Amino acid sequence: MEGENKKYITSEELKRHDKPGDLWISIQGKVYNVSDWAKDHPGGEVPLLNLAGQDVTDAFIAYHPGSAWKHLDPFFTGYHVRDFKVSEVSKDYRKLVSEFVKMGLFEKKEHVTLFTLASVSVMFAVVVYGVVGCTSVWAHFGSALLLGLLWMQSTYVGHDSGHYEVMSGPGYNKLAQILCGNCMTGISIAWWKWTHNAHHISCNSLDHDPDLQHIPVFAVSTRFFDSIRSSFYGRKLEFDWLSRFLISYQHLTFYPVLCFARVNLYLQTLLLLFSRRKVPDRAMNIMGILVFWTWFPLLISCLPNWGERFMFVLASFAACSIQHLQFCLNHFAADVYEGPPNGNDWFQKQASGTLDISCSSWMDWFFGGLQFQLEHHLFPRLPRAQLRKVSPLVIDLCKKHNLPYRSLTFIEANLRTLKTLRTAALQARTHSSPQNLLWEAFNTHG
Repeated sequence: MEGENKKYITSEELKRHDKPGDLWISIQGKVYNVSDWAKDHPGGEVPLLNLAGQDVTDAFIAYHPGSAWKHLDPFFTGYHVRDFKVSEVSKDYRKLVSEFVKMGLFEKKEHVTLFTLASVSVMFAVVVYGVVGCTSVWAHFGSALLLGLLWMQSTYVGHDSGHYEVMSGPGYNKLAQILCGNCMTGISIAWWKWTHNAHHISCNSLDHDPDLQHIPVFAVSTRFFDSIRSSFYGRKLEFDWLSRFLISYQHLTFYPVLCFARVNLYLQTLLLLFSRRKVPDRAMNIMGILVFWTWFPLLISCLPNWGERFMFVLASFAACSIQHLQFCLNHFAADVYEGPPNGNDWFQKQASGTLDISCSSWMDWFFGGLQFQLEHHLFPRLPRAQLRKVSPLVIDLCKKHNLPYRSLTFIEANLRTLKTLRTAALQARTHSSPQNLLWEAFNTHG
């Protein structure tokens, strides 16, 4: 009798509710209207818009603890999806998540944050002493390299705290985010959440994943040559003569550009914090950024001359570029697609859009656990200390369903990424477009 009283809609009818102001989703066959609440979503509005009008069960399970289920009831429309189906991959994935919950893996953080924060504090003290207390140029150079390593480790804490609570409560967790992100690295945690959540949901979508949208400097696919529209930024990614010129040599400029990648992150932070966009904890984020832009210039000013100051900034940026490189290796050479993510093949998209870096366990601290990129994308709330332990289970699941699981050495991943960039670069040189007349004139011979 209860089943007869249920109201149903089809998946096609659900798809019609896929825009701001009319945003429906389904979770385990039940339909929820989150139109008015989307802007208050802790993970931001973008993930909901990217998955609007479809089933989002796998993504919901991945990003929310069990306590989140009770908050769904106020949004229930009373409808169920008539043709709701669960794929075999999703069944196995949800079973695996359930097993991890029973084993308590999501709560076993193993003091990684404590050790990392302690090491960051020690490194910071050494950097300050190396700059202020030493006169040797080599001490200053070593301090710059150590500062780059410090930024890497501090970023890992900020990253972890954005996915799950690394501290004893939400208040302390937010404090850790601001201290490790804004104050220590100069990169806003608000900016990171805005882009990173979209990246996770739309992993390697050319028009929805901001982590692949680097026009005019880089292009991992020739589809960028058609000036596709970025759903994330809400504008067209113009492939003009400048883009064509820079991308034609991207396999040669890749590493040098990464050495200055932080400059772009600083700029993106400021553009967001001082934009009209709704930014959670805007004042706190701005205060944290002011802390960074107080201590960092002061530290540089303690160096004896402009030559050493330039060397210090460049060396610290170059050392930290290893982290930027790692993020590129995890995705640039993986499979890409165009269009919004599909909730029904969420697991498959994560598997095809990621690439792991194989290394010894003693190097886990250096990569922050993110060398297990697929594992992290599948279980973003899982503490990094558990990623190596669950990796064999993920491999087995991929084998069972004939899904890609790519794990390369650091060198192999670099070579594969360079090959991807070179392939696109060579095709950019021969790509014809009315906008590229300047290029044609510049390269005309005879």
